[in-house]
Amino acid sequence: MAIAITGASGLIGTQLGRSLTASGQDVLRFVRRPARDAAEVRWDPEGGYVDTERLTGVEAVVHLAGEPVGPARWTTARKRRIWDSRVRGTRTLATALAAMDAPPPRLLSGSAIGYYGNTGAATADERTPAGAGFLADLCVAWEGATEPAQRAGISVAHMRSANVLSASGGLLGFSLPAFRMGLGARLGSGQQHMSWISLPDEVGAIRFLLDHPDLQGPFNLCAPNPVSNAAFTAAVARAVRRPAVLAVPGFALRAALAEFADEGVLVDQSASPERLREAGYTFEHADLRAALRDLL
Repeated sequence: MAIAITGASGLIGTQLGRSLTASGQDVLRFVRRPARDAAEVRWDPEGGYVDTERLTGVEAVVHLAGEPVGPARWTTARKRRIWDSRVRGTRTLATALAAMDAPPPRLLSGSAIGYYGNTGAATADERTPAGAGFLADLCVAWEGATEPAQRAGISVAHMRSANVLSASGGLLGFSLPAFRMGLGARLGSGQQHMSWISLPDEVGAIRFLLDHPDLQGPFNLCAPNPVSNAAFTAAVARAVRRPAVLAVPGFALRAALAEFADEGVLVDQSASPERLREAGYTFEHADLRAALRDLL
């Protein structure tokens, strides 16, 4: 297969590209500058341009590009960049693919479990309706932006990813230096649930969806066992053999991160990968402690 990836230089895109290349797949990478070789595809997501000639013969597109959500303070300008990079970028891609004479038959488009908002004591699966808040609204619009591709007959799946755990990036990579100095801390009460997925399983689930183009619609890309923030903090501290007795109060997080504190850090969010498991995907890391042992 020839597979094209947007966001190919990011944490997930880099590892996915390596995995596909190691399996003998041809990988094309979307870039925002002039293409330097046949393995690059020029696009301008804000300007509405995709060099679709380069996509001739491509069998699938994996869309991962987007402005990082955090951890960062959500200003009005930052929220606009987050929204536009995902919604406008996805619409640009879907519209361009739909206009091709022979478009790639498969599109995997990024999304997030932020779709469900604050789930409280419940666990969300793919049948759970959208929640409330900026991230939930974003995910609804983000997934809706693939409509031109769906109308053109392209098989579309939405990858609702949880926190992707890797020592080199994401939530875990960002917090590791503090944990290794003994400064790891639970956030707020620590009782809020968080869903997670190891980077190997994120890539494995994407490849599983590539191998099964009949699987369409939303898929929760998360391990089957969510944990509380306190349990996550304790597990990371144990993995790096350091104490973690500190706590960052919620008011301090809100002062530093504005809305992101409530939607990205203090949110009580538990999701289950029901459709992936029903389809036959087997997780490499279903247990957090085992995942951290392998990742660290």
